[in-house]
Amino acid sequence: MNDGSTINNIQCVVDFENTPEETLKRITTGAAISVIGTLVESKGAGQKYEVQVTKLEILGDSDAEKFPMQPKKHSLEFLRENAHLRVRTNTYGAINRVKSALAFAIHKYFHDKDFNYVHTPIITGSDAEGAGETFRVTSLDLNNLPKNEDGSINYKEDFFGKETNLTVSGQLEAETFAMALGQVYTFGPTFRAENSNTTRHLAEFWMIEPEVAFNDLNDNMDLAEDFIKYVIKYTIDKCQDDLKFLENRLQEEEKSKPQAERSEMNLLEKLNFVLENNFKRVSYTEAIDILRDSTPNKKKKFNYIINEWGADLQSEHERYLVEKHFKCPVILFDYPANIKAFYMRLNEDGKTVRAMDILFPGIGEIVGGSQREERYDVLVEKMKALGIDQEELWWYLDTRRFGSAVHSGFGLGFERLVLFVTGMTNIRDVIPFPRTPQNAEF
Repeated sequence: MNDGSTINNIQCVVDFENTPEETLKRITTGAAISVIGTLVESKGAGQKYEVQVTKLEILGDSDAEKFPMQPKKHSLEFLRENAHLRVRTNTYGAINRVKSALAFAIHKYFHDKDFNYVHTPIITGSDAEGAGETFRVTSLDLNNLPKNEDGSINYKEDFFGKETNLTVSGQLEAETFAMALGQVYTFGPTFRAENSNTTRHLAEFWMIEPEVAFNDLNDNMDLAEDFIKYVIKYTIDKCQDDLKFLENRLQEEEKSKPQAERSEMNLLEKLNFVLENNFKRVSYTEAIDILRDSTPNKKKKFNYIINEWGADLQSEHERYLVEKHFKCPVILFDYPANIKAFYMRLNEDGKTVRAMDILFPGIGEIVGGSQREERYDVLVEKMKALGIDQEELWWYLDTRRFGSAVHSGFGLGFERLVLFVTGMTNIRDVIPFPRTPQNAEF
């Protein structure tokens, strides 16, 4: 029997004389039961204690023949198709207990450091990333859309009187609070309408986004490293049984892979690798030189060959830097301005920005952040160059008009963190009901 509070089951020993045979036949996989009895030391192997049952009640029968979660190994794809029941398996029970501990650790970390928790809007009129990959929000009748004289949709008749979408980030709104409260964080759902079916992308996911007034990029890197180490350490301390189970599961999975594709570290070694190493801080320019001169680049083993400065790094490059070259977590900083967002502070060279990404083994980028552009004139020029509507973001520009100061922040995709800590390889397996292209089941 298992009540979901732990990966460990407890055996309940029934006296046939006190329990009708018909009742015992109804206790099938998935059934809900209530047991009253005496906890005693177990004589059986593999467990310390057992329950000697004095009273047994069936609360809910289970149709054993039709119940999908049979006591055998199921493929992860099959379990995704039964996402409403998969949490009853050992793997998903362990994942979600770890996920719960991580979420609590995040709030505890920021609470203990006197951060203010801010709820930023889910419905917004802005696209923080400027990528245009947003989900529209509307109450208009799609079969009878109001039109302007030029044939375009008249959004003035929509619920909010303008075009709106689901948020891709709470950062811009969080910045406004940082300039009033000093240090704040958001932890909420975000949405990207990116038509991507990879193992690392979701259309709906959760983001942790701190913003801190008076922090420069170095302070930002310090905060991000300290934060990540804290939440991982907290989870290791609280979820030892679940992490050990997930480690064993991962080791079994690794056996089916070719030797060259197997991880060099088991799960707990990988987590301790993050805790025990200082994150190496490397400029983008230095990283490009390392990658350009690397053996896999020269032998064209990379899928994306690095030829020149300005290239947008891919996961294979990020993992090479972490796993092969530096052999520790890496923070890359000072990226080319043209591959980063408009709100990142421009450096004196005029071609790089005060951006930073944290790279982890096995996963590549896990955190993205920057020192924000606090100078009104520079921000306006960047928005003009990128075609970003100043009228739409008038309120954001106001924060630069009225008492602006140096400030920084970062974003951490929660599910990507859970992916790393649990050792799972598909992000759809660490969120209860994944939202992906052509899939909004449950």
